[in-house]
Amino acid sequence: MHTRRTHRRTRTGTTLLAAALLATACSAGGASTSAGAAADAAGATEAAKAALAALPQATPAALTPYYEQRLNWRDCGVPGFQCATMKAPLDYAKPDRGDVRLAVARKKATGPGERLGSLLVNPGGPGGSAIGYLQQYAGIGYPKAVRAQYDMVAVDPRGVARSEPIECLDGREMDAYTRTDVTPDDEREADKLVGAYKEFAEGCGADAPKLLRHVSTAEAARDMDVLRAVLGDKKLTYVGASYGTFLGATYAGLFPDRVGRLVLDGAMDPSLPARRLNLEQTAGFATAFQSFAKDCVRQPDCPLGGKGTAPGRAGENLKAFFEDLDARPIPTGDADGRKLTESLATTGVIAAMYDEGAWPRLRESLTAAMKDNDGAGLLMLSDSYYERESDGGYSNLMFANAAVNCLDLPAAFSSPDEVRDALPDFEKASPVFGEGLAWSSLNCAYWPVKPTGEPHRIEAAGAAPIVVVGTTRDPATPYRWAESLAGQLSSGHLLTYEGDGHTAYGRGSTCIDSAINTYLLRGTPPKDGTRCS
Repeated sequence: MHTRRTHRRTRTGTTLLAAALLATACSAGGASTSAGAAADAAGATEAAKAALAALPQATPAALTPYYEQRLNWRDCGVPGFQCATMKAPLDYAKPDRGDVRLAVARKKATGPGERLGSLLVNPGGPGGSAIGYLQQYAGIGYPKAVRAQYDMVAVDPRGVARSEPIECLDGREMDAYTRTDVTPDDEREADKLVGAYKEFAEGCGADAPKLLRHVSTAEAARDMDVLRAVLGDKKLTYVGASYGTFLGATYAGLFPDRVGRLVLDGAMDPSLPARRLNLEQTAGFATAFQSFAKDCVRQPDCPLGGKGTAPGRAGENLKAFFEDLDARPIPTGDADGRKLTESLATTGVIAAMYDEGAWPRLRESLTAAMKDNDGAGLLMLSDSYYERESDGGYSNLMFANAAVNCLDLPAAFSSPDEVRDALPDFEKASPVFGEGLAWSSLNCAYWPVKPTGEPHRIEAAGAAPIVVVGTTRDPATPYRWAESLAGQLSSGHLLTYEGDGHTAYGRGSTCIDSAINTYLLRGTPPKDGTRCS
């Protein structure tokens, strides 16, 4: 599953699918009635009986050196920001087996006003760079009053960006991987897709065989507690978006007594198994596409239909375009000779679903591709999603995404046959995206490391109030997930944004921003059930 925070001023990310496409989403409207989906539902119910257990309050003696380390802050080339390196045990169960070095950055509180401590931020992914998010947006774009009273802080989680990044494929190999057909028409194409997943997994395993076993969300949450202590904070104050909500909720479950002010925006549901997560996210993207289609057909240049065209018909037109690309990719003018394939075009469209501010660009890109045989715009959207650089290299977003997801939960599918059995459910959830997202959910089946996590509820009994934010038409983290997480947490306060796009804080709703700012600055959470538009 891939869930990523986006912002009009900077792009970061979050996802369950690992390097293939996104995945995590939707409402009960996407629920399936097949035997496979029934089994998933039963699995989720069973998982809901078990809650994440809190760790002992006393710090084990073997971990004391980590909790008492001093950070050597230095200039890191971005005006106003300082950077440092923090050590954490590679394996918390065996801290004498070596360390992992984690990159940390901060921007000190500007004043005026009383300093309230550190505010840790994470944009999601998994695999999104928290430091990149801090330096490009949160540290300069969060409300002035918040930045005045908090040191703004980020740590790239283990295996991500600046923190011993996992690498799986080089640029050319990744180009080929992103072009791989994820809607196989026959056994030969299915075998080719499986081969791509195996090559990706083998590359990750060869690059970081030890670290790959220790990049779970639970371990990243424990790293955050070390950082909390090193920064001198008695409680953790945190804003996590998308996958960052799972990270923050996991922290609360492990350390409920150390919860300060936690904002979980675009919430994930930790009680669901991977297949259910991916199925519901598929339905979430269908909901988002319907909103886009309704807007598109009202515009004079919509290539999916004219005024009055139903969203379903617009979806059929888009699906037909994808099928044409499957047979005949179109030129893009790319310097490396890449053409726009079905998989790249699908990724480009999905990328624009995260933020309704991208809809005009998507409409223009679809018009160019469908009417002028020019795939450049959709390729740029796809490249932005995969974080492909102008020199042909890639960030490690998708590599870390797969590494974390495949460790956190058992694989959604174990074989192509299981995918085929589930296709009716995924295609019902989204006639446009369902087939591709189902096949993309197969990637963890070939992962070189066995998963260490299971679906579970998070109650965080005894924690201070935690604000859970959900957007009603969120494509990547369906609103139902926010309802579920807020209900699981013993001190959860649900804050709802009635609108489009992924996450809500800082995206234009004065009501949302005021509620969260008041909570961060005064400690007063919004009333549970508050709704904003």
